[in-house]
Amino acid sequence: MARDINNPMLWQQAVDEFTTYHLPNFLRPDGTVDTIASCEAWNNWTDSLCKSRQISDWQYENWSHPPCND
Repeated sequence: MARDINNPMLWQQAVDEFTTYHLPNFLRPDGTVDTIASCEAWNNWTDSLCKSRQISDWQYENWSHPPCND
């Protein structure tokens, strides 16, 4: 069941925050992204956003990964 969130974070806001603050942790020495680790981090992070009611259940279940995880 979807929960009502008064002011949910939007996908683009989440992507911007993830790219700025989380993605640098998953860069290899040559500057490429470890996409497996980054995808796992995105999943874990969006799960935490949902549990802390920053995004709804629907958002958590339907958001795509950010372009950096392609």
